[in-house]
Amino acid sequence: MSQLDGDGQVVAGCTDFLPGLRRGSRIGTLVDITRIPELRGIRIEMDHWRIGATTTWTELIKHPLPKAFEGLKLAAREVGSVQIQNSGTIAGNICNASPAADGVPPLLALDAKVEVCTPAGSRVVDLEDFITGVRRIALKPGELVSAILVPSVAESTGSSFLKLGSRKYLVISIAMVSAAISVDRSGTITDARIAVGSCSPVATRMPELEKALNGRQARSVVDRLEVTVDQVASLAPIKDVRGSAEYRIHAAAELCRRAAIQAAGRATCELASTDAETAE
Repeated sequence: MSQLDGDGQVVAGCTDFLPGLRRGSRIGTLVDITRIPELRGIRIEMDHWRIGATTTWTELIKHPLPKAFEGLKLAAREVGSVQIQNSGTIAGNICNASPAADGVPPLLALDAKVEVCTPAGSRVVDLEDFITGVRRIALKPGELVSAILVPSVAESTGSSFLKLGSRKYLVISIAMVSAAISVDRSGTITDARIAVGSCSPVATRMPELEKALNGRQARSVVDRLEVTVDQVASLAPIKDVRGSAEYRIHAAAELCRRAAIQAAGRATCELASTDAETAE
């Protein structure tokens, strides 16, 4: 999760660190930060939610977060086995900077930011700027990720997460998509955010598709939505044993369609629930 001055390295759950070691490699100085209370837990602060860096996926799943976090919780349930979810941390998943990191697309769809502790204080970096490439992040020696910050969202926001793999469980994804859609009192989409993972060196938002969704009635999206390959053309998938680049592009387009429909449907349900409570 950080690079210390010298040859030391900060770790937390080690669910990515240990499997990534090559046979015969020597382990240098490790600093386990999981017992630092200030780096753990979930709470609301002013205009955002603060998720401590060493918060585990299991803790996130169990926490009573708003419905807008449903996509993130769905992704959390896809992070390996239950044992991995019990140990793996949300910041560790980000700092590992794998193109297939399950937590990144839903956090991008929630417009998340990364809080970084530095020797001089702290700074906040947009998640899309924090992960700079495959296994590359915007951390300098001596810096540490302290929290993930998620801006507060409208109550009438629905989210989703879908993952395609060669099998159902414990799988590295071929493609994955998360969507977060907010609607106003009339059911019009005011903010659509869709992010795709495993189809580029870094998970990325889909601005063309988001633009096409904003201003539409959420109900019309649920009833009928088409997503073209052109709307996800900014992706740069690789070809590997799990699928060709062409297959990934088409899979991403279809997953975007399904994820947007699910998120829009949940947003309309939240709107109806809010209206019912107001009427009472």
